[in-house]
Amino acid sequence: MRAVVLHTFGPAENLSYETVPDPEPGPGQVRIAVKAAGVHFVEALLRSGRASDSLPPRPELPTIFGGEVSGLVDAVGPGVDAAWIGREVVTAGGRPGGYAELAVADVESVHRLPAGLSHEAAVSMIVTGVTTLQFLDVAELTASDVVLVTSAAGGIGRLIIQYARRLGAKVIGAAGGPAKVAAVRELGADFAVDYDKPSWQEEVASWLGGRKVTALLDGVGGDKARAAFELLADGGRYVTIGNASQGDFAPDAATVEERGLTVTNALLLLIGRPEERPAYEVKALAAAADGTLVPDVQVFPLSQAAAAHAALEARQTTGKVVLVP
Repeated sequence: MRAVVLHTFGPAENLSYETVPDPEPGPGQVRIAVKAAGVHFVEALLRSGRASDSLPPRPELPTIFGGEVSGLVDAVGPGVDAAWIGREVVTAGGRPGGYAELAVADVESVHRLPAGLSHEAAVSMIVTGVTTLQFLDVAELTASDVVLVTSAAGGIGRLIIQYARRLGAKVIGAAGGPAKVAAVRELGADFAVDYDKPSWQEEVASWLGGRKVTALLDGVGGDKARAAFELLADGGRYVTIGNASQGDFAPDAATVEERGLTVTNALLLLIGRPEERPAYEVKALAAAADGTLVPDVQVFPLSQAAAAHAALEARQTTGKVVLVP
């Protein structure tokens, strides 16, 4: 099969598109002919060789990235019902990873695709959609909220905007560059702003007209998170959902207490709750199938995985990045 293999940690061009042996499903496993594979920013960090307490362990090399896999079951391992063969499925447990024409997964981790759901949408929701729903449960948004979402043009940010608008909340989406701001506006955000402009904080404050943000879902971190935090009302909620800038920002504890703020790092909170994932996976796929949440997908050919990583690192992508063999 053709696959994208990393032999040496480093830049995106270290991802090599090559021929490797077909994987065989073991006991309790199915093999999937991949139709779509999800790409994560964390995979780009691991590919570069970065290591930290907030990242998964660096993989042993050579490796094939991509646990998010959607496709057609073409073989089963010992102990697996042959009725799985020919079924359209999605999983967050592909191995070797989904950057390949074939991947295997434990049958217990596999979901059948709901009717009408594309492979690209399914693979977008099996992790990104699940994480979004978990973040939303932490944020506890209501129709009376004024919500500010940073990194709003990303896969999670777009889904949060859809959810908050459907709920009836006022939604401000902050993203980098005119194209991403336009995309956020098209999603239905009440106000979209370019946070690469020095004046963005003042633009939001002017639009608010004396109101304040009651719920900040921050996916960018760093200086932009600090500026967004200053827009938060006393008694508001600050929820960390990402760190696209790789910059540091932590609200001052004294300020948080004085202003009665609720500060939650949802990323750390959800790490310790893996038992919740299967139920959330079902919910996320159902939400995409019935149109409640519609993922935006940016597709790259599997052979162009290096370009996908480079674009993701340069923050030139919108929505969920997906590889298609």
